[in-house]
Amino acid sequence: MAGRGPAPKDPGARVRRNLSEPLAIVQSDGVIHGPELPDGRDWPDATRDWWKTWRTAPQASTFTDTDWSFLLDTAVLHMAFWDGDRAVAGELRLRAAKFGATPEDRARLKIAVGDPKSEDNRAPRTQSKTQAARRQRMLQPVDDQTA
Repeated sequence: MAGRGPAPKDPGARVRRNLSEPLAIVQSDGVIHGPELPDGRDWPDATRDWWKTWRTAPQASTFTDTDWSFLLDTAVLHMAFWDGDRAVAGELRLRAAKFGATPEDRARLKIAVGDPKSEDNRAPRTQSKTQAARRQRMLQPVDDQTA
């Protein structure tokens, strides 16, 4: 028995091909980017370390002046969090995610950290011939009379 619904379109006639966007691969260049934390505030050590991490992060080389301004505002929230104001935790997390703070955030932003020539950062390979042959052997059509 055939499947339900209309026959699938010819692949050449499809508008959406659902191709995944390529990853932007960033790597550390060993340079400290962005401004220092401004004087006039008693920045906690945790915030100073956090800021240094962002200044040396691989993606920091792509940040613009407006990104650093937004990140500086986020540093103020980071300072408030470490001074005990836990109400800012959600906003702090959302703001840090915009810059790719965690592997999940970087995946969502289509950012990979590493060497673009590295095997680890290349697009995943398609099935090998052996894998495809095994899959074909395992997936056999079911006869209507035996089902």
